[in-house]
Amino acid sequence: MNTRVLTGITTTGTPHLGNYAGAIRPAVRASTQPGADAFFFMADYHALIKCDDPARVARSRLEIAATWLAAGLDPDRVTFYRQSDIPEIPELCWMLSCVTAKGLMNRAHAYKASVDQNVAKGVDPDDGVTMGLFSYPVLMAADILLFNANKVPVGRDQIQHLEMARDIAQRFNHLYGRDFFTLPDVSIEDDVATLPGLDGRKMSKSYNNTIPLFEGGSKAMRAAIMRIVTDSREPGEPKDAENSHLYTIYRAFASAEQAAAFRRQLEEGMGWGDAKNALYEHLEALVAPMRDRYVELMADPARIEDILQAGAAKARKLATPLMRELREAVGLRNISAAPAAPRAGKKEKAKGARFVSFRETDGSFRFRLLAADGEELLLSGRHADPKAAGVALRRLQTEAADLRAGEDGTVAAYLDGSAAASMAVADAEAHLEKIRAALASLAEE
Repeated sequence: MNTRVLTGITTTGTPHLGNYAGAIRPAVRASTQPGADAFFFMADYHALIKCDDPARVARSRLEIAATWLAAGLDPDRVTFYRQSDIPEIPELCWMLSCVTAKGLMNRAHAYKASVDQNVAKGVDPDDGVTMGLFSYPVLMAADILLFNANKVPVGRDQIQHLEMARDIAQRFNHLYGRDFFTLPDVSIEDDVATLPGLDGRKMSKSYNNTIPLFEGGSKAMRAAIMRIVTDSREPGEPKDAENSHLYTIYRAFASAEQAAAFRRQLEEGMGWGDAKNALYEHLEALVAPMRDRYVELMADPARIEDILQAGAAKARKLATPLMRELREAVGLRNISAAPAAPRAGKKEKAKGARFVSFRETDGSFRFRLLAADGEELLLSGRHADPKAAGVALRRLQTEAADLRAGEDGTVAAYLDGSAAASMAVADAEAHLEKIRAALASLAEE
């Protein structure tokens, strides 16, 4: 069976060389592998959360589409579409929102970070927080679940969102009595190149230290490379290639033999000016053909639009039938149709509180306690093996009466010292009552 892999690209900026090395190049390569059923979409609904400049969003959609196509993405081989061209995505997002516990969203990293920043500033905790930011993980879950993706390549900062997508899918499947959704697996690529910028920090628009990929042409690329920070060693003095930003960037786009030759030249005393020229010439030979293709595509937006519309039609061949099933499942049926027959057999007991065990990407084992509505009440510490996690879980069940709010307002679960949550004492007491009630219901079962 083919493995369906889904990748989203937020449309809020112009791709630079770091984006190409870290995301575009590996994704395009992966899409050509045997057995890959690749879905690439431009996340323009997500862009509205971060950007309220319509001209920037519109321009970014065009530039990003042209960049991916110029970099070798084959629309005949993959499914390439805009998120906003698939009306089933926001419809599914609403359905999922109706089964997602607010408590789960309260724990999303992006939301918590915004709240923490506001508290540090002494303003209202939710100041500047939109519902788009708060419910971002639900929209991301809809993106993934609508196409039942098997794997989703993400950065480590997005792992929590994938876990939430799995939790939401499990809850929907349980409530409506069927496995409508595949539970997606996270795919972390630790060997993907992360390029240093002109100042040595990670190449990023936010640091204003990027090397343009296509923007500004060859002159802009050359000018940026000439601004890369180097040390004060003169021509003829051996250079420390391993700690040179020039060498790091060169190596990311070179064969092992080419990289070794460049390193040897640096260690033998090549001047920094000559090294920058060598890097520019090497990158230009790689980028120039893609840039020509990019310029051609940017001059013909109608052609890009046709490609995206064809991709949307391809994607909707899967999305439309699934949404038809989901509408039927939740009761949004044609009123002239016969009512659905009750499920045969023993009536399924409503799901109550439960423990959910899972394995982290570092190989450790953890478990969480979920309330009947899906809210996460406790998250265990990390354990080396399932047996150790089981011991901690049983200890929690037998020592439930010892849970208390500490003097500092921290709800301590005493699972290897890990905290269940940090909140005001009054909120902590209410949260502890939920934990006790959940554990009590489990004990009765």
